[in-house]
Amino acid sequence: MFLFVIMHLSNHALGLISVNAAEGGRDVFLLIWRNPVGTTVFYGAVLIHLVLAFRALYVRRTLAMPMSEAFQIVTGLLVPLLLIDHVIGTRIVYSLYGVADTYHATVRSLWVTAPTIGLRQAVALVIVWIHGCIGMHFWLRYRSWYARVAPFLMAFAILLPVLSLLGFAAMGRTVAYQVAHATGGGHPGGYYGPHAIGSEPTAVGGYGETLPYRVALHGLLAVAVAGLLLMRGKRRWTERAHQIAIRYPGGETVQVPRGFTVLEASRLGGIPHYSICGGKGRCSTCRVQVLDGAGSLLPPDPTEQKTLTRIGAAPDVRLACQLRPSHDITVVPMLVPMAETAAPTFSQEATPGREREIAVLFCDIRHFTTLTEERLPFDIVFLLNRYFTIVGRVIEAEGGRIDKFIGDGVMALFGLGTTPEIACRQALKAAAAIVTEIDKLAAELADELPKPLQIAIGVHTGRAVVGSMGYGNVKALTAIGDTVNVASRLESAAKEFETALVFSEPVALLSGVELTGIEGRQIAVRGRTEALHVYIVPKSECGRFA
Repeated sequence: MFLFVIMHLSNHALGLISVNAAEGGRDVFLLIWRNPVGTTVFYGAVLIHLVLAFRALYVRRTLAMPMSEAFQIVTGLLVPLLLIDHVIGTRIVYSLYGVADTYHATVRSLWVTAPTIGLRQAVALVIVWIHGCIGMHFWLRYRSWYARVAPFLMAFAILLPVLSLLGFAAMGRTVAYQVAHATGGGHPGGYYGPHAIGSEPTAVGGYGETLPYRVALHGLLAVAVAGLLLMRGKRRWTERAHQIAIRYPGGETVQVPRGFTVLEASRLGGIPHYSICGGKGRCSTCRVQVLDGAGSLLPPDPTEQKTLTRIGAAPDVRLACQLRPSHDITVVPMLVPMAETAAPTFSQEATPGREREIAVLFCDIRHFTTLTEERLPFDIVFLLNRYFTIVGRVIEAEGGRIDKFIGDGVMALFGLGTTPEIACRQALKAAAAIVTEIDKLAAELADELPKPLQIAIGVHTGRAVVGSMGYGNVKALTAIGDTVNVASRLESAAKEFETALVFSEPVALLSGVELTGIEGRQIAVRGRTEALHVYIVPKSECGRFA
């Protein structure tokens, strides 16, 4: 359907050249879509989309939702309402009466004969496009390559409807001029025959003859919506006698009918609960730990299990958007919004971002306290600023992003706009460059410091929640999760081993670096039950990663 819309709007945009250019594009468009195969594929997709939309509305137990989800649903319901007349006036009239739905005839009808209908179709065009773009965004935003192409897709999403509307307006002015200068009631070129759209209502395919089809399709849509509401009402009535309790760690208890998801219970009870993907089970930000009642829950379905497996979740961890308990349970949301969040419960302002595969680099100055214990405050600030400047420039030059400065430590993120493989190579290259530049700084300040200036760096890769976090005006893009904690532990390990760089085995595998002669060992990482295989790189060997 989205391909159909893209081609249709592109065809309109050809009107900026001329009406005849649009007619030529229409011939190609009809060759693809106005044949048994194209018709079956397109209208089959439309029917399936409508059925799935109504099913999704029926399955949803509460209409409390973020504004973005509500907007997508409302625009989705407006699309058939706004397009029924257009479909009847073009495809159905053509099929039943052989009426020529050419650009000349259609634009004449919408621009000259009934401009208010033309305005409505322009609004419908924008709504259809916005609805489709939101749907594509929700579908693609968790793909690893999406962040790289998103700016180009955004430009395309803005330009295409604008060019389409401008093409329609250009054709409208052209056709209006032709009508004004036509003789004998029709254009000399023969654009407006007796069967053209926009002819008098008494003509073949006029308003009177298509009225039954309009009533039938509008009535069918109304019956479908009314039926959906009745079915939801009937279900709610029968479920009143089958309430269960969802208990939360703050003492809150939400009573909901059986069949509600935990996420729906949170929204119904006004309890802030993250859900980045809109409750589709594609992310894990809504995950909860089931403290009581986990043993009798139904096992995860394939969608939920795939996500839980990807994050290595414990057996008592479930996705709130997919978990439909049949009895009372107690849950603890694992990503909890900060108490000071002033955003409404159902808005997306409370979201922490999304899970991404990134590489995290931590670096710190070894024996910093010893180096500065006899220094004046001004000297310490001077040294740190020189050090931060070196590290910051290197990280940015290699494609990373400075996350934060922590005392004399630096945290950097790689992979926000690249693949994990590239991110790992960038992080190792940055580590090598930092070691080299700090060596130069150490030589420069050798006479000023009691001990040589040395650096300790840790690099790890994995999934982390990346988003804007903080309070008030002190908010910044950052990352949280086990990957960040492990990277920090590896930087501490580099200090313990008196070496320049320690990176994990996942970094080595993804980066594909040569490890001949590099010491590898298993180390215990605080917070993890299993040992982690790491590589210990002395300063003399860091140059191989540059």
